[in-house]
Amino acid sequence: MSEDNDIKKLLTKAADQIGFDLKSFSRLTGGDINEVFLLTSKNSEQLVIKINNARKFPGMFEAEFKGLQALASPNCIDVPNPKFTGEIEDHAFLILEFKASAQPSENFWHLFGKQLANLHSTTSESFGFEGDNYIANLHQYNSYTKSASEFYITQRLEPQLKLAVDNGYLSKTPESFLNNISELIPQEAPALTHGDLWSGNYLVNSEGKPCLIDPAVSFASREMDLALMKMFGGFNSELFESYHAQFPILAGFEERLPIWKLYYLLVHLNIFGLGYKRQVQQIIKQFN
Repeated sequence: MSEDNDIKKLLTKAADQIGFDLKSFSRLTGGDINEVFLLTSKNSEQLVIKINNARKFPGMFEAEFKGLQALASPNCIDVPNPKFTGEIEDHAFLILEFKASAQPSENFWHLFGKQLANLHSTTSESFGFEGDNYIANLHQYNSYTKSASEFYITQRLEPQLKLAVDNGYLSKTPESFLNNISELIPQEAPALTHGDLWSGNYLVNSEGKPCLIDPAVSFASREMDLALMKMFGGFNSELFESYHAQFPILAGFEERLPIWKLYYLLVHLNIFGLGYKRQVQQIIKQFN
């Protein structure tokens, strides 16, 4: 899709499927997996479209569509409304509501913490989700389980550990490590989680309020979202104070942080390579 003319044809065909009379388009930042464009119609309506290779990432946009719908369902934090997903030749696409951005409101971080706590208060009978999805460009498994530890170990750690072994990055992880962390993971109710909540996956909407984008949704331990937020920074301490006031974090969270960080480090190891190997090995050694 390097030629502008080819891109225009593809965007026009996609827009036609929802009756959007395309006037112009411009490229937005989209990362390594997707190309992202702002679409403008002849009556000045604006939408966002994400495009990728349908063969490389089967079902990615359908999963993102469901994830956005799930995050929107409790009506406690803003997300873009997904409009339509489909395929044209070898390209998959997802059309979304465009969220114009503004400066954060004076109480932005306080509000963010409160809204995230409300999101995490949305629960389910089991841990998991209605279908698998993606974390970055890697498959993420969401089979239902009854406990937080079983979900984290079988649906998060074990697939990434196996992939790291298959990639030649790690040797087989000792069973004792998995048994040890299983005993340390608290058994809270399943929480509706964003799943990939780093600082690049939220924006400030036109009202100055938080808006979540690019989810990897599941009902999981809420500590997973919080751990990733602390892992790479970009979130004000006021957010965590507000969150804790609304939905207190269980004692021992700081000691459990490495356990949760391990999943995201494994994802980085399997995507970017050996630069993350030492951190992964240190956590496994710490809890073995």
